Amino acid sequence: MEKNALLRLVNVTKRFPGVLALDKVNLEVRPGEVHGLVGENGAGKSTIIKAITGAHSADEGEVWFDGLKLEQMSPHKSMEIGIACIYQELNQIPHMTVYENIFLGREELSLKKIGWTDRARMRKESIAAIKSLGLDLDPDAEVGALGVGKQQLIEIARAVRTNARLIIMDEPTAALSEREANQLLGIIKDLRSKGHAIIYVSHRLHEVKAVCDRITVLRDGKTVETREVGTTSIDDIVKLMVGREITNKYPKVKVEIGKEMLRVEGLSRKGVIDGISFKIHAGEVLGFAGLVGSGRTETMRALTGADPVDAGKIFVEGKEVHIKNPRDSINAGIAFLTEDRKGQGLVLIQTIEFNSTLVNLKNFKHFGPLLDLKYLKLIAEEKVEELKTRTPSVNQAAGNLSGGNQQKVVIAKWLLSKSKVFIIDEPTRGIDVGAKVEVYNLVNELIKNGAAVIMVSSEMDECIGMSDRIMVMYEGKVTAELKGDEISQEKIMFAASGLQSEKSAA
Repeated sequence: MEKNALLRLVNVTKRFPGVLALDKVNLEVRPGEVHGLVGENGAGKSTIIKAITGAHSADEGEVWFDGLKLEQMSPHKSMEIGIACIYQELNQIPHMTVYENIFLGREELSLKKIGWTDRARMRKESIAAIKSLGLDLDPDAEVGALGVGKQQLIEIARAVRTNARLIIMDEPTAALSEREANQLLGIIKDLRSKGHAIIYVSHRLHEVKAVCDRITVLRDGKTVETREVGTTSIDDIVKLMVGREITNKYPKVKVEIGKEMLRVEGLSRKGVIDGISFKIHAGEVLGFAGLVGSGRTETMRALTGADPVDAGKIFVEGKEVHIKNPRDSINAGIAFLTEDRKGQGLVLIQTIEFNSTLVNLKNFKHFGPLLDLKYLKLIAEEKVEELKTRTPSVNQAAGNLSGGNQQKVVIAKWLLSKSKVFIIDEPTRGIDVGAKVEVYNLVNELIKNGAAVIMVSSEMDECIGMSDRIMVMYEGKVTAELKGDEISQEKIMFAASGLQSEKSAA
């Protein structure tokens, strides 16, 4: 054990009903170090974070911070001693403003006896924090009206503002564009130079290589190894994580393109998207690329009835359909796997069985309105086995699963819907490299069976690796359609920055 370690976990063990989440885990983080924490979904990363911050208490073992043994901790106490955490699950109040959320739980008071908040000071300090990060955020904007990407930036601003000695970042770039992610990595390096310690949890291993000094690899709740990043390759990290070598990260299959499955003409919503038109055929994966705020998600929400539209036509298998709400979309054969799986994709307090079969309950009727519960459970168990979902049983609450396993439950739900068109928004966000390949293979199975898949992704390599064609968006408009040899990172970034449309206009 290092004497100068800022944080030490010694043989930490944590059990949940039917699950040994952590099994004698050891971890050391030095002052001024960026320490990567990597592992497959379910490896124990989130549980470690919660043990450090006091959200969970360890059943066995010890947690030390700055020479003090942490006992009877809580998230509030961890903040007081200098530990800040940016959770993968956004922790915000939607109806409050950006600056109010930045100060959430640490409000400044002007009259302490009365308890009045000093809003002017909070707003001023929030603006300073936003500017220090180089972010484009309106401090008075209501958080619920912002996209997931900007909401994640608020979490980062909140953590940085506290000037904590240890900052834990759980998938901090998952909702960010490549430009914003690179900007954050620069901020992390600056924080390190000022003596802050950072635990960096990410499935984006190229980021881990770029910013971390050391990494600790977890597998099945155990510490596998701690290594210096400089002498460890990404292939080495992957092998330590999954216990095997992954040779093909993007196992794209080519199938014969079939009939037109979906056609969109002039889809518009004032101030959001403008004249979106495209079509997709059976057996095809159509990628949607663009920077955060480009309108990709808004297009998919408008298409599936989650948001209203001002104009546009939608055709499924050549027949015009009128989609006013998500139920109309489902009835038309369009499945939408949203980017916000916790807020919109799952009922977290309900079981895997409930969530997997929620969309298609009519197919499980036995006598009249009664459900065939045995058949329902059997089908849910089959999807758990097919998708390799890590859970003790289908009776486990979805909220107790890791992020990647929650995504698998969302996928199971829509597989059971028997849809013809699958819209998958950020399909592998927060998912480890091994599980990503499993998701890609599921996409392959969908197109082999004659479905059409629209993939919205902020990961350019993923979009290029799995798509037959790519639509690029900028400020609510399609700026390019790329296919075959036309597809390249340079052309995508050119169009995603609006440069192609400007060049054409000139």
